[in-house]
Amino acid sequence: MKILITDEVAKEAMELLKEKHEVVFKELRGEELEKEIGEYDALMVRSATKVTASVIKAGKKLKVIGRAGIGVDNIDVEEASRHGIYVVNSPGGSTRSVAELSVALMFALARKITKADESMKRGEWAKKKLKGIELQGKVLGLIGSGRIAREVAKIASCLGMSILVYSPHCTPEKAKAMNAELKSMEEIFSTADFISLHVPLTEETRHMVNEALLRKMKKTAFLVNVARGGVVDEEALYNVLKDGAIAGAAVDVFEHEPYQGKLAELDNIILTPHIGASTKEGQIRAGIICAEQILKVLDGKEPDYWVNKDMMK
Repeated sequence: MKILITDEVAKEAMELLKEKHEVVFKELRGEELEKEIGEYDALMVRSATKVTASVIKAGKKLKVIGRAGIGVDNIDVEEASRHGIYVVNSPGGSTRSVAELSVALMFALARKITKADESMKRGEWAKKKLKGIELQGKVLGLIGSGRIAREVAKIASCLGMSILVYSPHCTPEKAKAMNAELKSMEEIFSTADFISLHVPLTEETRHMVNEALLRKMKKTAFLVNVARGGVVDEEALYNVLKDGAIAGAAVDVFEHEPYQGKLAELDNIILTPHIGASTKEGQIRAGIICAEQILKVLDGKEPDYWVNKDMMK
């Protein structure tokens, strides 16, 4: 069978697919993808490719769409389900990578690392202006309790942070297993020193972090978003940061990417270009897991990570 890969994936994943099927790599987007998808049995993507309803309708032979990662908001899952197309992903593949970036951004905010780097490159020795804070003893609020949030909690516990967690799916028992205390979102935003977001983008979570919620934060608090761009109202975040209502923020994901908005004008925010899962180890794991799921579907077997299982049965 023929498999199309439209985003760069680990060569180990590509080789695994090539052992049994014909594999073509082309960075196709929009109408170009619609024109060519009709000849393929499977499509493998990361986050850059938008698998729209039009693409899915044009994929007359498509049996499976694989996302080498966990988020599938770039895939029209409902449309795929209507056409009987499996949507599979690779949860866990990049969990550690994203969790480490979340913690790295907390360190960067706490110790003003990016400002120190910039000042040194300007020929300055701004030691007295760069006094930071320790993470030890601080309160970390996690919004979400999935794999990545649990990994962040594990690292934060080792750093001596107290952990609060909010998720509609989290029970006090699950929170305890994370070494965390279950709280409401409002309680977390009003008490935490650092808030890290770990929720998918859905109609319920879109702009869940709005201006009213951000203004509940302490003036000394920091926000970190390595989840999905639309979870935070970027206009609201800009207003709060510009006012100095919070100490700072670090953002890896944006509503529209590549990002070219006015958050880049501020000096109390760290911006990174959606690199959460971009580690060598994470990409190998995510790619191989996704490839394995695609192969199972093409072999007539049920995949382990079947996103639209309930929609198709």
